[in-house]
Amino acid sequence: MKTSVDRIARPWGSRTPYARGEAWPARADSHLAEGVGPESVERWVQAASILHSDGDAMDIAVKDGRMVGVRGRVTDRVNRGRLGPKDAFGWQANASQDRLTKPLIRRDGRLVETDWDTAMETVAARSRDLLQERGPGSIGFYTSGQLFLEEYYTLTVAARAGIGTNHLDGNTRLCTATAAEALKESFGCDGQPGSYDDIDHADVIALFGHNIAETQPVQWMRVLDRLEGSDPPRLVCVDPRPTRVARAATVHLAPRVGTNVALLNALLHEIIRTDRIDHDYIKAHTVGFDELAKMVEHCTPEWAERICDVPAARIMEAAEVLGTADRLLSTALQGIYQSHQATAAAVQINNLHLLRGMLGRPGAGVLQMNGQPTAQNTRECGANGDLPGFRNWQNDQHVADLAKVWNVEPMTIPHYAPPTHAMQMFRYAEQGSIRMLWISGTNPAVSLPELSRIRSILSQDRLFVVVQDLFLTETAQLADVVLPAATWGEKTGTFTNADRTVHLSDKAVEPPGEAKPDLDIFLDYAQRMDFRDKDGGPLISWHDPESTFEAWKRCSVGRPCDYTGLTYDKLRGGSGIQWPCNEQAPQGTDRLYTDGIAWAQPDMCETYGKDLVTGASVSVVEYRSLNPDGKAMLKAAEFLPPHEAQSDGYPFQLTTGRTLYHFHTRTKTGRAPQLNAAAPDVWVELSPSDAETQGLDEGDLVEVASPRGALRGRVRITDIRPGLLFVPFHYGYWDTASGSGPDDTTPARAANETTITDWDPVSKQPLFKTAAAAVTLVEKSAGQPAPAPTTTASAPSRPSGARPTEGGATAGVLESTDTGQDDTVGGTR
Repeated sequence: MKTSVDRIARPWGSRTPYARGEAWPARADSHLAEGVGPESVERWVQAASILHSDGDAMDIAVKDGRMVGVRGRVTDRVNRGRLGPKDAFGWQANASQDRLTKPLIRRDGRLVETDWDTAMETVAARSRDLLQERGPGSIGFYTSGQLFLEEYYTLTVAARAGIGTNHLDGNTRLCTATAAEALKESFGCDGQPGSYDDIDHADVIALFGHNIAETQPVQWMRVLDRLEGSDPPRLVCVDPRPTRVARAATVHLAPRVGTNVALLNALLHEIIRTDRIDHDYIKAHTVGFDELAKMVEHCTPEWAERICDVPAARIMEAAEVLGTADRLLSTALQGIYQSHQATAAAVQINNLHLLRGMLGRPGAGVLQMNGQPTAQNTRECGANGDLPGFRNWQNDQHVADLAKVWNVEPMTIPHYAPPTHAMQMFRYAEQGSIRMLWISGTNPAVSLPELSRIRSILSQDRLFVVVQDLFLTETAQLADVVLPAATWGEKTGTFTNADRTVHLSDKAVEPPGEAKPDLDIFLDYAQRMDFRDKDGGPLISWHDPESTFEAWKRCSVGRPCDYTGLTYDKLRGGSGIQWPCNEQAPQGTDRLYTDGIAWAQPDMCETYGKDLVTGASVSVVEYRSLNPDGKAMLKAAEFLPPHEAQSDGYPFQLTTGRTLYHFHTRTKTGRAPQLNAAAPDVWVELSPSDAETQGLDEGDLVEVASPRGALRGRVRITDIRPGLLFVPFHYGYWDTASGSGPDDTTPARAANETTITDWDPVSKQPLFKTAAAAVTLVEKSAGQPAPAPTTTASAPSRPSGARPTEGGATAGVLESTDTGQDDTVGGTR
């Protein structure tokens, strides 16, 4: 059966119910450009989504050398043929008329077009001068969560062993750093224990600060299909907003922002008090139980109620559901990671699973989710503030092993201190020790906190800024050199999603103008810099995506993220494959820790850990004494109040986040007509009681101010918890739909004008969700509603005059349960 569904109005599409333990039924979703039918498509080219961390597999439709649509890949384990709204419509951004097509260089204060040789030689010359005058610490690299594995690995080798700088991180610091750190703190190493397939088997799914309906919409489709099948799972949702997850939950906890650790400690208190723990598992596979039990002994639900403003009875109800689960799957995302005590909170979720022995079995697992499509690859390849292959920078043998792979001396690889995290890199640039900052595939002039400070840093005359991107973003406008990059569908490479599934994305069309793949840009730079190994040969000997992938495989040998069993041919035409994939697991690995904890041994672990409250590093001697046998670590943390408190001048808490229809700073989704129309501008959510107190109505224009800055947006009254404001962070100054920029009178609309320069002491992830704020009326609405979607967590709490969010005729996605796709297409053939 085939049905066309408006997937703006109905973003999660139609239901295909299934029972617990059954395989998720396939359904082929497709969307083609107006006037293009399936019969006129010349080629279908294999790819996967680059607009969220799900890794939805798809094929790109090509006609006359251009993209004309997409379809889901029914053979793939991740999405079984389904597409979310960003999957279905986001590809249109590739053909946007304002793509960068030639390099730009700043002359007399203006960016002007130049040729590639001039641009790259300018970058290389500045690099050589700085190396000679100031050393490798004067150069920093800030990359993305949206490039390919091959590109991250090449950048890592160039930065770490070529330049010799410790300053390399990704904007994954903003979205997934806490996920990585929490896994390392509990299991000694990064790597998601669970699998998306656990949704098929779990009888309880707990989502902690994770609006999966909007951040991973296809996996929410999977949950919805389970909920409509026999033996549906019970849901526990922790979120201060009325998300679709919250509305479907058995138990919804809406805590005061910044109190996650108190809430989780109370849940652990109840689990231990009621003896719903697996004593045998704890004894065999963990250390630290006594310390954890002592820490949470006083953390009663009544204690947590006073801190979190959540009824004690509701906390006990949630603990009952979690404690009686047969197979528990837990997920976490930005409500944990971007909030106060981020790593401490994420680790308590791991503790819940370790106490209950809920690991390594179908339906029993943890997914410390990623926020970006290739965030996992930054972590694996060492482009996020770690060494490649999950090696430990404090372990001399790990450094020596990496040096052998790269054929350099160990001292070539900086390991005198922890790799520099992004927030510290911008501080170094502010202070003047970093004099060149190469920014690839990200837009910090919208995405980082306290934007007035970031603009000031990037505008310094002494800082040489290189920006490598698709469009003239807010950040690119501040650059000294702008390099036009190719993107998804215009280049070949691999990327890995949040449950370790590796996908291959093939080149479907040529990039516009003179735009080049990021890999080619990095290889050009390495050649111009003449990076050499210890024998005088080229440090970087690979030359194209596939040879780069083979080089990466050599780096991954024997490491947790072992790719040695994967090849481009193996990844073509079928499903993505989960690492580790090697001789022992030639078809990949569904779940980690099926037989104890594998990578926490002192000689093998990726880190010796940190104190969860202060961030102080644990020494190797202390780690060996506490965990000599390499077991999972039950790490306790006391609750501390958020750093910025509400006051008479700033009586609200402000939280920022995402919406279903956009990705990051809208450089792509703002250029897709259906997605832009669904959420065209910023808005401000507040509760009915707060609206009444402030005299505000739907659509009123308000100013939200913090001690750092202000923004303006229209009011949407929702069932968000009282005392809290929500603002989506996607919107910068630049109007991506019209292509026009601001003038001096344009009011700010970026949420990060208000957020604080503060970060978690362990993961160094910025705190975007705990600012103190005030809201004031600018003008009444005169009947104009907020531009917020009505289909999502921003749905109005009462009749408001808001127009239903619909896409109309251009938003139709064909859903087919007749899934017999032609298996001769999907690659480049």
